Formats: sequence, C-alpha cells, structure tokens
Amino acid sequence: MKFTSLFSKSTAINWLSAARLFLFASRDVWFVVGLPVFLSELGWSFNQIGAFIALWFIGYGFVQAMVPNILRLFGGGNSVDGSAAWLWAFILLTIPLGTYIALRSGIDPSLALMIGLAIFAVVFAVNSAVHSYLVLSYSDADAVSVDVGFYYMANAGGRLLGTLLSGLLMEYGSFNACLIGSATLILLSALLALKLPRGSGVSLDAAISASE
Repeated sequence: MKFTSLFSKSTAINWLSAARLFLFASRDVWFVVGLPVFLSELGWSFNQIGAFIALWFIGYGFVQAMVPNILRLFGGGNSVDGSAAWLWAFILLTIPLGTYIALRSGIDPSLALMIGLAIFAVVFAVNSAVHSYLVLSYSDADAVSVDVGFYYMANAGGRLLGTLLSGLLMEYGSFNACLIGSATLILLSALLALKLPRGSGVSLDAAISASE
C-alpha cells in the first residue's frame, strides 16, 4: 500500500489535518518539557508542578464542555465553518506572544504564567473543538473511517512534534524560545486554516450529537 493512500481524498480534510498537526504541536512545545522545567527553576516543588498541570487539564476538560456556548456567544450563530478555525487560531497566537512579552517585561513569572495558561486553556479548547466539528462536515460519507483516522493521526503527529521541539528548545534555548516556537506553530496552523472552505458550515447541534 502506498503511503499516499493514507491521505484523505478530501482536500478540506487534508488542510484541516495539517492545521491540526501544528495546533497540537503549539501546545506541547511549551507545555510538555518547557513548562515543568521553568516552574522548577522558579522554585516550585515536584508536587506543586504535578498538581498544577493536573488541575490545568481538569479545567481544560470543563472548558471543552462549554465550547458550544462560547461559540454561540462569540460566533453569533449555531454553525461553524472554515473561517472559525483561522479566526480562533489567530486569537490563540496572541497568548504565547503575550506571555513572552510579560516575562520579558519583568512581571512576576508565576503570575504571568497563571494568567497566560488560563486564557490559553479556553482559546485552545475552542480551536480544538472547532476542528473536531469541521472534520464531521468535511468527511466523505463513503470514507469516514479513513478521513477521521487521518485527522487523528495528524493530532498524534502534532503532539510528537511538539514534545520533541519542547525538549530541543529547552536544551539549546530557554522557556522563552518555547513560547516563540509555540507562536510560530500557531501561525502555521492559522495560515493552513485559511485554506478551509467557508460558507458551508456545520450545525453545532448536529456536530455535538455526532460526536457523542
């Protein structure tokens, strides 16, 4: 079997999967290695770091459950299309950049990280959910398993890429380098999302029902 057969026949799925890859890499590039090491450098104990990361993921899970309401509130409707993917990606881009500026400006590092990570959890959850809603809209009815499988393969590939880059940037750079790396990856995700179809959106109610 040729490797190219793993790709979806849907151009939209391929663009969405590429955007997904860089989206998840952008989180793990500063979260997996950089964040625990940096918190340790700030004097946090092993237990404090572990508890904080666990609470972040718990909070992230709660936010994911509220994403439909967030989209209805700020999206102004009950459907999402490709424009939502690039819009929320560009919003996400401001968070690692803002955290980087805060750290360079002499603001208390722990405070800057707490605020940055809280906002990042909300906006990242919206980005991730939008992608998951769109994959349902773009999937070919005759090849759903291939389309969704390729999409989640990109998800795993992004996490692997982010983890590797997180270690490399902390080894040869600094936590600030991880933040710049995250911003760069988010920008790539946003630019790829610009290729997604607009106008033919998916109903939030239908997307939520299909994913349950």
